[in-house]
Amino acid sequence: MDLRDERELEVTRRKLHVLEARYEASRREPDENAHVHELSLRSLKRMINQLKEEIARFELQTLRK
Repeated sequence: MDLRDERELEVTRRKLHVLEARYEASRREPDENAHVHELSLRSLKRMINQLKEEIARFELQTLRK
């Protein structure tokens, strides 16, 4: 997905903030099933990285204009 405007950029930044907070909270929470916990952390990290990439691409496109 590519961000199209400043509004989408702001929404994506908010989502990123929420995901980063959730990731940090999950890292500190003990879990009975370590494997599931690890998979959840990986999934959150993948989503975080994807949003960071989308933000970086949008900012780069904005600078080029």
